[in-house]
Amino acid sequence: MGVAKEEIEAKHLHTWLRTLHVTYVPGPESALTAEVAGGILDQFRLAGHHLQPRPDDETDIILTTATFGEPVGWRDSLMLSARRRFGLQRSPTIYTLLHVTPPQLERTLDHFRSALSKDPPDPADFAFPGMAPQAYRVLIEQGRRGGPIMALERLVQSQTMSIHVLLLVGDDTPHYLYHFDLVGAHPRSTADDPESFFRDIVLRIVTVESTHEVTGHEVAGDMISDSIWKGLAAPKAMRAAALELGQRQFFTEMVRVADLVQVPALHEAVADQYSEGCFATWEPALGALVATVTGSARPVDKGRISDDDLAVIVGVRPDGRGALIRQVEGIRNDPPSSEAVEMMEMDIRLPKSVLGPAWGQGGEVPVARSKLHGHRGVAAYDPRYVEFLPLDPPYYHYLVSCATEAQARGIKEAFARSTALNRPEDPRQLAFTVLPGHGVVIVEKWIPGKAPFQVMWEAMDSGRLEMANAIPQGPMEFVAGEDGRMVLRTG
Repeated sequence: MGVAKEEIEAKHLHTWLRTLHVTYVPGPESALTAEVAGGILDQFRLAGHHLQPRPDDETDIILTTATFGEPVGWRDSLMLSARRRFGLQRSPTIYTLLHVTPPQLERTLDHFRSALSKDPPDPADFAFPGMAPQAYRVLIEQGRRGGPIMALERLVQSQTMSIHVLLLVGDDTPHYLYHFDLVGAHPRSTADDPESFFRDIVLRIVTVESTHEVTGHEVAGDMISDSIWKGLAAPKAMRAAALELGQRQFFTEMVRVADLVQVPALHEAVADQYSEGCFATWEPALGALVATVTGSARPVDKGRISDDDLAVIVGVRPDGRGALIRQVEGIRNDPPSSEAVEMMEMDIRLPKSVLGPAWGQGGEVPVARSKLHGHRGVAAYDPRYVEFLPLDPPYYHYLVSCATEAQARGIKEAFARSTALNRPEDPRQLAFTVLPGHGVVIVEKWIPGKAPFQVMWEAMDSGRLEMANAIPQGPMEFVAGEDGRMVLRTG
């Protein structure tokens, strides 16, 4: 029985996990947070990781603690002060553990349920200690999109001044623990068995910290002249698609950190803002993807873009650390969205299509014409027109971070298995996958008579692809529904 359990768990693990250096720097503790912190550190040690008495330049993770509902002063925030306090050359990732009792948690979630149900909402319902006066806007928008748990997540992250929060739920003993991150993921580790509980917590942390970002984009090739740019079809199509997707409220509003907390020099530790989602379409005349730019550089409304909000992706760096981009004369030339590498790399394992007379031009192009990545889930789809592509099993059990090589790899492998994309005769025009805790990636084929992304938005309108606000936080599947569509089932 034990061997079978180990074999099952092994199938759920990523193969690229690495050994980490971990330090504990406690803040305010309850008896339970002290006990659970000790259990987490013991599990790190048992799993072969290095525990350090004090942070140094080898430290990957600092585990600390805080008190639920009590704001951490910015001078005390390890996310903001660890480098200065310990004389470090680089910033370790901070994980903040805090304890909430089940009644406390339910009261808070009930408060958000009630507040979010009001029309119009009352800003006073979203006023909490340590928050900026305008924080209610973010809590309302996030709560309406992701439910009370999302509003709670943003509240806790703001009050602890920590992106990675381990919210421990229990009385005198642990019941379960939420893992909060930047994009709003909230998977749980359950405490049915103490050994499995601590192992799951550590494996989730190690998975996140074993990845690296692929946002080191580099300029390659000559600048595209203004005259060539204005004659291209893709930029015009991108602007039109933004309006269509915006009308369907596909993208959530940008989160501005200054709207949540007011802290001097916060931008040194985290981007001033981040937008959710990106999209790109292939431009045959350039042999490149035209994509939206990153929202971490400046505010970008993905539902209403200009040419300044576009970037041209021509490849991926040989080391995989970022995309290769061409600049355009006369526009801002900000870097593309963090998902640039995944959008480009998924074509590597897929065939080409040949454009015929219906397109007014010839030549080979990637079979995937347009790509849409958003922090949304999928409630149902029509299998006659849309293909669902499962990820490899570990991605459902141990979630990866956005903008990382691990996410790009998982997406590339999933789309490489697509029947609809690998077989031209397959009638399905769309394929998608869903990253637990993160969101959906949708790809469309080249369909004559359709503008880029038109197949996508028409599928959303018809119910062939029904979007959802809720995003699965773990294992998921689609089962046959009464109307012939495949319907999401989780848990």
